[in-house]
Amino acid sequence: MGERIIVMRHRKFTQDFKRSIVEQLLSETVGPAELCRRYNISSGQLYTWKRQYSTGKLNDEPSKEAELAARVHELECLLGKVTLENEFLKKAVRNNLKLTEKRESSLPRIAPLSKAFKGGANS
Repeated sequence: MGERIIVMRHRKFTQDFKRSIVEQLLSETVGPAELCRRYNISSGQLYTWKRQYSTGKLNDEPSKEAELAARVHELECLLGKVTLENEFLKKAVRNNLKLTEKRESSLPRIAPLSKAFKGGANS
């Protein structure tokens, strides 16, 4: 009855916060144990951030992968737009051909002249 259940909430740290802590660690003014106690983080978390920092994942500038992903998205959108335009134009050409055929079929047909009916001075 007197038991307490403690619910741990997932904390979310900003890139600036992570970068600041790692830079403090790299400056060697404060040791890793002191940083962990001060900010209430685990040493594993600290070294994970250090690894991310060294690979450039804590930078403000978008990473090369993020730039490429954005470019792929942009090109996929453009491809979709061009595909829709292409389908629209194909349909317009098909409809135009049908109208042309319909107009031609509604005109009276004239039988082609055979060689026997061709007139002229040399016949």
